[in-house]
Amino acid sequence: MSKVRGALFGLAFGDALGAPTEFMSYEEILRRYGERGPHELPPRGLVTDDTQMTLAVADALVSALEKPPVTAEHLEPRLRGRFLQWWSSDENDRAPGRTCMNACAAMAGGKPWWEATIAGSKGCGANMRVAPMGLAPGLSDDERAGAAQLQAALTHGHPTGLAASELTALAVRWLLDGLPVAELPVALRARCDSQREVYRGDWLGDHLWRRSLAESPERFIATGWDECRAALAGLEDAVRHVGPDADPCSAAGAGWVAEEALATAVYCLLLFPDSPIDAIARAAASSGDSDSIASLTGGFAGAIHGEHAWPAEWYTRIEYREDLDRLSTAWTA
Repeated sequence: MSKVRGALFGLAFGDALGAPTEFMSYEEILRRYGERGPHELPPRGLVTDDTQMTLAVADALVSALEKPPVTAEHLEPRLRGRFLQWWSSDENDRAPGRTCMNACAAMAGGKPWWEATIAGSKGCGANMRVAPMGLAPGLSDDERAGAAQLQAALTHGHPTGLAASELTALAVRWLLDGLPVAELPVALRARCDSQREVYRGDWLGDHLWRRSLAESPERFIATGWDECRAALAGLEDAVRHVGPDADPCSAAGAGWVAEEALATAVYCLLLFPDSPIDAIARAAASSGDSDSIASLTGGFAGAIHGEHAWPAEWYTRIEYREDLDRLSTAWTA
């Protein structure tokens, strides 16, 4: 049973379930799908830019891993090339995020990434695509963290986007390696504490923090870790007191920004730790950025339960299934 395949397809399944509900009110979602949200993948499971950009990150990482070790100098041009390929593609017609589009346009115009990135943006586009950094074999936690932050930094220059991306990638890895779901919030908050003043200059250089006008790189990145920790605080209490029948966004945030997308996805996972379909359905039935929340939830759930977490027929109906299979086969081997 492949957990890598379960995670890659799980994020695509969540994306496809959440795409139709993204711009619906919570009341509209309940009227159409019931209290627990959509549980059935459409006959043709169309995804959004979340899955498209995840594939771009994965392809860049696969290429970089052909000649290890993975470094910023090795990975950055591959990420940039795949992002620009996605940006100019005819298939980039799924309401892509403005931050990603503007940053890619600036890179296409010749700017280096640290000038092209949208310095004040911490949108969830930073971490909705980062799962491959957790799934790829053979990387240390420091390499995963640096690569996760770098892929975020190409488009989202805010420190919270960087920190949330690292946390998302490590959550995928930890769950893949057997961390119990109930321990995930504590582990994520501990990471926030231990990394609070760690600026990964070997991956990011010094342009990013200096552009922010922060007093130091440590002060710059601490803002991101503090905001992530605040978003992750109280998730366990929310599970007990808010519960599975309320809008997940009322417990952990609407998910338009990176730290809330992570927190709300973890919240949905905590609600249904043993039922992956219920978890992504609950994430899709949310009043905020439903596709990104459900995609993250699906990646987490698949990393825990493996490919058999999802109905066999879903694998034949999801868009980009050949690419998802190619990557999951490569990394499982």
